[in-house]
Amino acid sequence: MSIAAQILELARTKGVMIACAESCTGGLVAAALTELPGSSMMFDRGFVTYTNAAKTALLGVKPGTLHMHGAVSEEVAKEMATGALAGSDAGLAVSITGIAGPGGSDNKPEGRVCFGLASGIQVWSVTQEFGALGRSRVRTAARDYAQTLLLEGLHTLP
Repeated sequence: MSIAAQILELARTKGVMIACAESCTGGLVAAALTELPGSSMMFDRGFVTYTNAAKTALLGVKPGTLHMHGAVSEEVAKEMATGALAGSDAGLAVSITGIAGPGGSDNKPEGRVCFGLASGIQVWSVTQEFGALGRSRVRTAARDYAQTLLLEGLHTLP
């Protein structure tokens, strides 16, 4: 059973809707979750907020957070997840912001992706270093990791 199918089954069992806020993945998580029949029972909405302005306008990411930490940071990932939760009917939201490549810097290398997960209980974040795999592979790895986080988050919910 695919991870998306596991998410669908567990979210449906728990009566939890899911939202996502994506930057570098450009909607890949939403696409994976909605590919399944019956996904409308667990997927509420997705936000693709590629620019800083979109992150601020649609998710309520604070300009000061973006200025202080940059878009690719756990702080921004947390605010994105919290904003997706607040702007939806979901009980669990995942966010993704990163550098898919090509490019990056010494401080923020290609393949660095920050994730946030928010529920009514908690908000947390994690950074994964996928490495310079190439744009497509970093985006796919980020999509897959976000789905793993959603599944883990669903297991923590009552």
